[in-house]
Amino acid sequence: MSVIELRGVAKRFGVTPVLTDVDLTVPAASLTAVLGASGSGKTTLLRLIAGFEQLDAGTIAIDGQILDDGRRSVRPQHRGVGYVPQDGALFPHLTVIGNVGFGLPKRERPGATALLELVGLTGLERRYPHELSGGQQQRVALARALAIRPSIVLLDEPFSSLDASLRGELGRDVARILTEAQTTSVLVTHDQDEALALSDQIAVLEAGRIVARAEPRALYRDPPDLTAATSIGEANVLSAQIQADRAHCALGAVPFRTRGAPALDGPCRLLLRPEQLTLHLHADNGAAPATVIAHHYHGHDGVALFKLDHHKGETLLARVPGEVAFTPGQRVWVQVNGQGLLWPS
Repeated sequence: MSVIELRGVAKRFGVTPVLTDVDLTVPAASLTAVLGASGSGKTTLLRLIAGFEQLDAGTIAIDGQILDDGRRSVRPQHRGVGYVPQDGALFPHLTVIGNVGFGLPKRERPGATALLELVGLTGLERRYPHELSGGQQQRVALARALAIRPSIVLLDEPFSSLDASLRGELGRDVARILTEAQTTSVLVTHDQDEALALSDQIAVLEAGRIVARAEPRALYRDPPDLTAATSIGEANVLSAQIQADRAHCALGAVPFRTRGAPALDGPCRLLLRPEQLTLHLHADNGAAPATVIAHHYHGHDGVALFKLDHHKGETLLARVPGEVAFTPGQRVWVQVNGQGLLWPS
């Protein structure tokens, strides 16, 4: 079990900065998801940890051993790192067992069979990559990364090319396998649901900087700022005015909480998650009248988009039960449940 520590990490390509002053600690035997949009620098961060790129500034250490300080860099093959690329990158001319055992000394290759059992591929030893499904290929790539007994495993959006149902299933299996192996792991992804479901810690990367870092539940419930709030999960952000211990907004007088210092009377921004808004089909005391714009059905639940009657510019989201269907143009009344999270304007 190993701890990864990044301090002041910076990287640029030419004159373009890609990462700036990144600090991140990945605890031993945990999975950290680095969440960010395309171009945020998350794959570059992974490649720096692996040793495929060299730092311009800062340090990268595993278990206190400096691997890169911007002047000297330990070669990738000497870092004890397993790497799972986005497309698996299997050797097409080798069988499954040949791919898994490729980086092992000849005397250790028989042990690759046990890894196939671990990743659920027993019986497929003699197949070639083109004879496997996308999910099976990614399992082979994971087994190959684990074969060298790495101190850490790095996963570069390994599920992004798979269909939704397979992506969820394989993601859960991979997280379980890494936990059972007590491997320290970093997963880079642009999928918020994937980061929330699989990781022990999420680091939100935006424009080359980490803007938030916390355990998934804490990051969703108590994001440090609006940037982090809108980066993880759906969010309604409303303009409000604090008066008499309530945030007065388009949805009425809403109780609130803050992170840190208590709020003073005046303008503010109020965060409400979609599951905090309930849509009623009939007028309800204190509920705000609105009109449904669209309803997206997800089976177990759905998301309704609506506009408030008295604030035509505000388009908000409510998470609704799957058995309830809303239609565009339908009249509803919106009620807030619980407290909003507040920041000064």
